Amino acid sequence: VSKGINCLDAAKACNLNGTCKKYRSAYITPCTTRVSMSEVCNKRKCHKALRLFFDKVPQKHSYGMLFCSCQDTACIERRRQTIVPICSYEDKEKPNCLNLQESCKTNYICRSRLADFFTNCQPESRSVSSCLKENYAHCLLAYSGLIGTVMTPNYIDSISISVAPWCNCSNSGNNQEECEKFLNFFKNNICLQNAIQAFGNGTDMNVWQPVPPLQTTTATYFKIKDKTLFSSAPLRNINEISTDDYAKIISVCANLQ
Repeated sequence: VSKGINCLDAAKACNLNGTCKKYRSAYITPCTTRVSMSEVCNKRKCHKALRLFFDKVPQKHSYGMLFCSCQDTACIERRRQTIVPICSYEDKEKPNCLNLQESCKTNYICRSRLADFFTNCQPESRSVSSCLKENYAHCLLAYSGLIGTVMTPNYIDSISISVAPWCNCSNSGNNQEECEKFLNFFKNNICLQNAIQAFGNGTDMNVWQPVPPLQTTTATYFKIKDKTLFSSAPLRNINEISTDDYAKIISVCANLQ
């Protein structure tokens, strides 16, 4: 018998859990209510409700819906629709990723959670899990923490588990390479992809074991027009950033609202 988490079963389990059902309904309403002819929803209220969902609902239910295992495109699309992307994710136009990052750093929650994501989902090709921290739970916690911020990520299509924020690297000018490195940290992140697959399939549970408190770590800094979000250290390879490039940060818990 497979111990994987099927998306349909995950949805049913959420409806049978009082907390999950309550907070899911609480975000479905603002995320699906049109406020005018030009606005499909109130994105601010939608984002706030989504943050509450992932902060308050037990992870076995919230993660079950977001990282469930799929065998066909219909299921993958259903999983992609979990966060009501037409409101929480998509917009009329895709901003440049570096501009979106600049917007993120003006908000404490977004800035802190993005730092957590870069720290806890840092790939490492030489590790068993492909994660520098060897901890899938920390990576998924950091990823889900971004949902409900301007840096909200989602699955980019109905055929893969690649994710990305709603942005691209058009009009990057001299920052094209830097922008692509930023975007690819989401899209081609083997640590995150392995964490998603392991949760959905119910495999590699040893990587979910508790680990000692995080040591002094460093968050990746992307330089933007002589400004930095976390540090001025240059990125080396897409998805591979030396631990020496990290500056000390405080891990931000997922219950930030």
